[in-house]
Amino acid sequence: MMFWSLILLLLVPGQFAFADEEKSLEQVAEQVIEPRYLSILKQWNEVGQGNAQDFERVVTPADFLSIDKNSLLSSGESKEYGDQVYAWRNKNSVTIEVDVEEEGLYELGFDYYPLGEGIVPIEGSIKVNGEYPYFESRRITFPKDWKSATNDFEQDRFGDEIIPAQLPIEQWHSIKAEDSSHLQARPLKYQLKAGKNTITLENIRGEMLLGNMYVSGVGTIPTYEEYREKQAGDLTETNSITIEAEHPLKKNSSFIRPVNRQDASVVPYERDKRLLNAIGGESWETSGQTATWEMDVEEAGYYQISLKVLQEKQSGFPVFRTVMINGEVPFEEVESYSFQQEKNWVNETLSNEDGKPYYFYLEKGKNTLTLKGDASPVNRTLFEMDEVMKGIEQLSLSIKRLTGNNQDRSRGWRITEYMPEIEGELTSWADKLEGESEYLLELSDGKESVEIVSLNIAVERLRELAADPDKIPARLTQLSEGSSSVAQLLGNATLDLKKQPLIMDRIYIHGDEKLPKPELGFFAKTKESVLKFFHSFQSNTLATEEVDDDVVDVWVNRPRQYVELMQNMVDQNFTPQTGIKVRFSIMPSEQKLILANAANSQPDLALGISSWLPYELAIRGAAYDLREFEDFDETLAHFSPGAFLPMIIEDEVYGLPETQDFFVQFYRKDILGALDVPVPDTWENVVDVLPELQRFGLNYYTPIAGAVAFKPFQSTSPFIYQHQGDMYKEDGMGTTIDSDETVRGIQLMTDLNTIYSTPLQVPNFYNHFRYSTLPIGVSNFQTYVELTSAAPEISGWWDISLHPGVENEDGEVERWATGSGQAGMIFNGSKNKDEAWQVLKWWMSTETQTDFATTLQIMYGPSYMWNTANLDAFKQLPWPEEHKEVILEQWEHLREVPKTPYTYMVEREISNVWNRVVFDGENTRSAVDDAVVTIDREMRRKMEEFGYMKDGKIVKTYPIPTIEQVESWVEENEE
Repeated sequence: MMFWSLILLLLVPGQFAFADEEKSLEQVAEQVIEPRYLSILKQWNEVGQGNAQDFERVVTPADFLSIDKNSLLSSGESKEYGDQVYAWRNKNSVTIEVDVEEEGLYELGFDYYPLGEGIVPIEGSIKVNGEYPYFESRRITFPKDWKSATNDFEQDRFGDEIIPAQLPIEQWHSIKAEDSSHLQARPLKYQLKAGKNTITLENIRGEMLLGNMYVSGVGTIPTYEEYREKQAGDLTETNSITIEAEHPLKKNSSFIRPVNRQDASVVPYERDKRLLNAIGGESWETSGQTATWEMDVEEAGYYQISLKVLQEKQSGFPVFRTVMINGEVPFEEVESYSFQQEKNWVNETLSNEDGKPYYFYLEKGKNTLTLKGDASPVNRTLFEMDEVMKGIEQLSLSIKRLTGNNQDRSRGWRITEYMPEIEGELTSWADKLEGESEYLLELSDGKESVEIVSLNIAVERLRELAADPDKIPARLTQLSEGSSSVAQLLGNATLDLKKQPLIMDRIYIHGDEKLPKPELGFFAKTKESVLKFFHSFQSNTLATEEVDDDVVDVWVNRPRQYVELMQNMVDQNFTPQTGIKVRFSIMPSEQKLILANAANSQPDLALGISSWLPYELAIRGAAYDLREFEDFDETLAHFSPGAFLPMIIEDEVYGLPETQDFFVQFYRKDILGALDVPVPDTWENVVDVLPELQRFGLNYYTPIAGAVAFKPFQSTSPFIYQHQGDMYKEDGMGTTIDSDETVRGIQLMTDLNTIYSTPLQVPNFYNHFRYSTLPIGVSNFQTYVELTSAAPEISGWWDISLHPGVENEDGEVERWATGSGQAGMIFNGSKNKDEAWQVLKWWMSTETQTDFATTLQIMYGPSYMWNTANLDAFKQLPWPEEHKEVILEQWEHLREVPKTPYTYMVEREISNVWNRVVFDGENTRSAVDDAVVTIDREMRRKMEEFGYMKDGKIVKTYPIPTIEQVESWVEENEE
């Protein structure tokens, strides 16, 4: 056994230092990421750290320390605050000093006035005595309130109601510092020592006016019994008040929106129209989102509150809402009120566990009812699952380092000799998860949900692995890799538990009277179902169907909410100005375009299609050359020249870029900073930092790892173009992937995996980036959306930079990368080509794209980011300015791979070269030479098919389009 240990030590240098390396990694993690608030809270409770009571200090802007006096505004500029205020922006920081008599836990509050109309959240961080006390203090958000422009919903051409514009409410706010993920029911607590303390508020993003800052004792909430004792009285006998939930007074998220429920049990309802008759669903599922309604009662007294709701969370787990009256939680029992899953609408009268209704005291006149999405009841479970997932990630990395990532099932390992604690670790994780499963079962009243089942499967799997730890190297798919692994099960359960969707139809403020039934009776529902069935044959307003000859028919390959907004915009702006009628329809699949063209029933214009499709249709005579329009070259100037390359045949252009992807470098500022690792600018820099990253079990992500077996151009072509290589001969009659420049690019692409040990396969870079195992890498727009909208815990602690490149002879860095997005095209068979061009120009104009992008994000949330291909419009999007600058600069290096009849074979063979070199150990030059033979054989066959060759001889050349060619068209137009 000692012999094999020695062999392993020699084969894997430094392998037995892995325990020390793990210790170092833990030390680095402690430097980089502070403990979570829940851990600190437990420590405070264990040592008996008390909450400060009956204490408040108010610090005015005039007493702020270390501030730019020019940013201190007078009371006349204070937006009616009535005193001096501080203009907080541009990464500025504000420090106050507070003297407390006793050590204890305190809460921090702020008066603020949001500036700007954008939806990028205002974010800051709080340090106490020069340090972040816990990780959550790195990001504190300052929300703004929104309202609908009108409660009288307008209708579109089909009679369906339109979601109104959302407007920010300009007013002063007062809040206490809260966890930005809103997984804590109460405000954050900060430990202050006896004597003087400094509190620093640092700007991360956004602008606002800052009024007074408050340091106060920890607030308390009475029990229901204490609440009733404060104000004597019985249940009122006045008439009930009914509030339509789709008309809130305000909300703290612009995208909490009214929705249509085509259900006769919902009020109001019309069979032949889509009315906005409820609120919530997926737009109101994030913890911390609040909606507020106004209640006007005739007399002061106690009232019951009933909510007509539908809780249809697919996983089957309950959701929670915090209930507030006039801005405050009246008593503890409604701080995290549970709504169990139901198949039908119910009137949920807010009641205790025994079903006895709670009484709420309302003042005479106007009062407010606020409901806040609340995931705090599951916070402890989320915390434990997160800890287990981190442990699994570390264990998996340690095993891979120990075994050299050898998963050969026929090879045996004695893992327990090198990791004697592994069995206890796995068992400990299983015990923790089992306890959380039991806790969740209590929350769901004994009903099993998807989340609970996932935890139970994870527990069972961990116990199986713990029973025979030596087999884990061959069973990593059960632990940390693959769709059914423990890590994946916990990851999915985490996402599901955080979601808190709830749909509301009505709110009843009432006494003891009987409420209207929430659901229609059986016979009424049956009758309505039959009538709706027959009506469905008459109306499908956004389906593709025949239109009149004078209407421009546009098919859009996007979801309904996009198409509805496009139709509303064209009806309100374009048609009144031009007189051109336009009908947008949802295209269920791009394949329908090919079938429709074959049947001569194609639309005039198609939008949202893949950037390669215009070429495929054009080479078969189905697309119209956009250069036939006199002002096309003028339109070119708004787009990246490199985006047109796949849509050009000779001098003809068959598509217009609509959206545009981007590949930039994502990196964790906190982790790279703690490791003192610079942000790489070139691939040479990447190679230089890899040893330091890998020393701590970290690595660098490339898009190659995101592809599975087939490696598309978006992951391979950047290496080729950055080395000044190319894919084709100038006349298009053959490939040049065997040129020295191209082979150098392919060599680097494979060396990153074979020599420098970057990951071969990463199912989800976003998850690894969040959990810090891949703190840096190249990725695209999709990752940007995920990090912006679904990773609040690291907001402000990651950034983007330009794609790594290759330095050329002139000292310039070649950063070429793809940016395939979606495109629009006009059909050759259209009878309304000029009108269709007017629609396409209007749609892709700077003003329209800016309005569409802003409206989409305001109405539907941060995940609905629109990556318009119009560069001028992109500059005006509600994204962080520093990120837009990086993306726009990267787009100067956008270069798509031109299309030829045999392009698919070039793409496939480059992918095959990578596989043969990386997995089979084949020589790169030899693999490329074999690929050239295959590509040229297919080239001759396809060129004969499309008339460029005959009997093996060239009939006419196929000039490959270039960026310079597109730029020359723009220059000619400017002249």
